[in-house]
Amino acid sequence: MFDRMRILEIKVPPPIGMLAMGVLAWFAARYLPTPWLQFLPNRAVAAALAIAGLVLNVYPKLLFGRAGTTINPLKPDSTTHLVTSGIYRYTRNPMYLGQSLILLGWTVYLHSFAGLLAVPAFILYISHFQIRPEERVLAARFPEEYAAFCRQSRRWV
Repeated sequence: MFDRMRILEIKVPPPIGMLAMGVLAWFAARYLPTPWLQFLPNRAVAAALAIAGLVLNVYPKLLFGRAGTTINPLKPDSTTHLVTSGIYRYTRNPMYLGQSLILLGWTVYLHSFAGLLAVPAFILYISHFQIRPEERVLAARFPEEYAAFCRQSRRWV
């Protein structure tokens, strides 16, 4: 069964996965109303999370551009350089962390406890079908450098 699931690896661009989970969160908020603490700065908190998520998506792309390597998550085998500086000193996957924060901001904005389940669902999906396959490719392309990078930096935070 798990071998059959490998056909899903690196097939869906991560932003599309995030958007799909955002739509599911919206449906959950709309059709599965759950009690949610209504607090005044929810829009400010949602905006702060979304802005932090956007920064974590843009900044790493700039680092990839400076290194002259691909940012295409569907083609990890096109990677020419391993980026380990900047935000990558703290997390190996800042773009996926950023997408998770954007999704979290969306669920805060929706006031949806049921919709909040989209965040761990996205993290599980992206970990299994995107991050692990990318890690296999990077470990094969840069064996010593990637092993050192994994010792230095966590997968998420």
